[in-house]
Amino acid sequence: MKYIFIVQGEGRGHMTQAISLRNKLVWSGHKVSSVIIGKSIRREIPAFFKEKIKSELYPIQSPNFVVDKDKRINISKSVLYNFYYIRRYLKSLRQIHKIVKSEKPDVIINFYDLLGGLYSLLYKPHAQYYCIGHQYLIYHPEFPFPKGHKLDKLLLKLNTRITSFRANKLLALSFRELPNIPEKNLYVVPPLLRKSVLKLKSGNEGFIHGYILNQGYANDIMEWHKQNPKTVAQFFWDKKEADEETLIHKNLVFHKINDVKFLDYMSRCHGYASTAGFESICEAMYLGKPIMMVPTEGHYEQMCNALDAEISGAGISSNEFDLTKLIEYIPKHTIDNSTFKKWADSANTIFLSLLNPVHNYSLKNEKILMYNYMSIHNKL
Repeated sequence: MKYIFIVQGEGRGHMTQAISLRNKLVWSGHKVSSVIIGKSIRREIPAFFKEKIKSELYPIQSPNFVVDKDKRINISKSVLYNFYYIRRYLKSLRQIHKIVKSEKPDVIINFYDLLGGLYSLLYKPHAQYYCIGHQYLIYHPEFPFPKGHKLDKLLLKLNTRITSFRANKLLALSFRELPNIPEKNLYVVPPLLRKSVLKLKSGNEGFIHGYILNQGYANDIMEWHKQNPKTVAQFFWDKKEADEETLIHKNLVFHKINDVKFLDYMSRCHGYASTAGFESICEAMYLGKPIMMVPTEGHYEQMCNALDAEISGAGISSNEFDLTKLIEYIPKHTIDNSTFKKWADSANTIFLSLLNPVHNYSLKNEKILMYNYMSIHNKL
């Protein structure tokens, strides 16, 4: 089969998921001919993604959030900003169509980019259209929503709906196993961790590891560290103009996002603090690291992630990067991660059974196919 990916370029998670899935598909004899990635003025596409996706890469302008003071997401400004640049996004849709017409894929897979859904709606490609993301779990009756925030909840559902127009399957990444709902085309799947993560040995060298989505949180971490200079902290960011390493203090360093380096620090850290994305939380859970999640201000989706991850045993959530909370929590983190590891390790068979566009499998047939795949894909 021939696949095309459309990847949201906000943060790190969607990109690492795309790399992982691309490797699984290629190992199984399929082809990922092109990868279309949404970009914005605020961010640049990380070098690790360009290097490891190993398919023809097409950056396009895609809708993005507007952030106040490099920290809080401003929904109203985001809507106005993206509406102002609508002609730019229409051009991007034409670019996608040109690529699809040229490549003639069997399947288009969208990693939660808005233009992927709009392309499916407006251009109605002949290829099957699948969507992958933790966000699609909001359609599951067992998904926990934070109390209140009715407007934010409505906007999240609207955004998720736009990305999935005319989708043949919704593959909802989940921290834990939940039943599928085939009548809604909803399939609950494990996180897409890469082989390099699964091979890591977990150790503890006593430092705090972290990742921040928006640069404004760096100031909060610096202020905290002034009061706690003996704590060793290694944080990663994707600040566009930053050096590879920004030394704030001998015990506080900000690293430009580098995937190999990021995972190395993850494997050796004492605890992990991060804005509440999905992928890096799963990586920390797989390695048994205590986690503190700080949802980006104004980012309701991350509030949902943090609540869902807490229920799944990942760690604690906080409204601020007060690392004292994480340090005090670490000795109390005694949750066994073996159930999560077993769930994550089942990704190969589950994904390869679901990403077949030829058949509409019943749940029974999916289980049979998963069993058959187990014997030939256990080395992935």
